[in-house]
Amino acid sequence: MNAIRMMAACLGLFLGFAPAVSAQQDSFLIFAVITEVPSDKSRVTGQVLAGETVGEAHLLANERLQDHVMWRKLEMCHSIKAEVRREGADYRVLSFKMLSAFMLPMALQGIEGDCLLKKAMQYAPLID
Repeated sequence: MNAIRMMAACLGLFLGFAPAVSAQQDSFLIFAVITEVPSDKSRVTGQVLAGETVGEAHLLANERLQDHVMWRKLEMCHSIKAEVRREGADYRVLSFKMLSAFMLPMALQGIEGDCLLKKAMQYAPLID
C-alpha cells in the first residue's frame, strides 16, 4: 500500500499536480454575515464563523471576484458561505455562495437577526 502511495506521489510531482493539491489543502470553508456596508468591494467586513469560533474579520477579494455580479451587489446583512485561505487576520476569498439566513449555522443566526433589525430601524424613519 505504501508503494502505491509513493508511486502516486512521484507521478503527481512529475505531472505537476503537487502545487494544486497543496493549494486545495490550504483552503477551507467559512460562513459569514456582512455587518458593514462595504464601500470598497475588495475588502468586506463581517462576522465570520471559522471552525468553532465567531469573530469579526475582513474578506479579501481579487479582481476576478470583484467583477462577479453577486459580489458587486453585496450589502449589509447578506450571508455567504465561502472557500477561503487565511492571510494573517484576514481571509482571501477563493469562491463563495450567497445564502439565506436560515441556511447559516446557529452560531451566526443571532448575528444575522440583529443585523436585520438594525437595518430595519435605519430604514423605518425613511418610510414616514
